[in-house]
This record gives sequence, C-alpha cells and structure tokens, in this order.
Amino acid sequence: MEENKNNGQQINIELTPEIAEGIYANLAIISHSGAEFVMDFIRLLPGIPQAKVKSRIIMTPQHAKRLLMALADNVEKYEQNFGPIRVDEVGPNMAPFPFSGPAGMA
Repeated sequence: MEENKNNGQQINIELTPEIAEGIYANLAIISHSGAEFVMDFIRLLPGIPQAKVKSRIIMTPQHAKRLLMALADNVEKYEQNFGPIRVDEVGPNMAPFPFSGPAGMA
C-alpha cells in the first residue's frame, strides 16, 4: 500500500499483486473528445498481424495534462541519470520499431 499527500489529506492507495505485475505495451494510441482522453496501450509482436489492446485508460483533460507534466518531469530525471533517450523517426504507417531477424519456429 502506498501513501500520497493531497492538499494535506492522506490518501491510501492499494496496489494488488496482479496489478503490481504490470502489463507490457510497446504502442499507445491516444484519442480525445471535449470531455476526456482515451489512451489504448497495445502490444505488438513480430510475425503476428493483429495487435491487441492490453489496457485502456480514460481520463479528464485536466488529468491528462497532469500526466503529461509528470511524465515530462520523469523523462528529464531519467535522462539526467542515464543519458538521452533516442527516438527514431517513424512514419504514420510504420511500427514504432522494426522487428528483425529470422522468423521463429515453434
């Protein structure tokens, strides 16, 4: 259980073991309306033509902006400790990274 301070109030946050394991995603698709942002987290696998949405997060525009600022702050801290994160340019119809190597056989 984690504790967080919010305007002088203590908030208890429960983290169950199954949620603590996390879900791996290597692609995010973000859309929005006037009232909310929808973020779909997807796992792409080599040789599998259909990717699956592993998690969907829906939040208000205000919370999306707070997430953006928190993520920017954490990326900056990461890069101060470990160096710049390299981001390759990708086009609109390209996967975010190339899968390469021989086709696997099971």
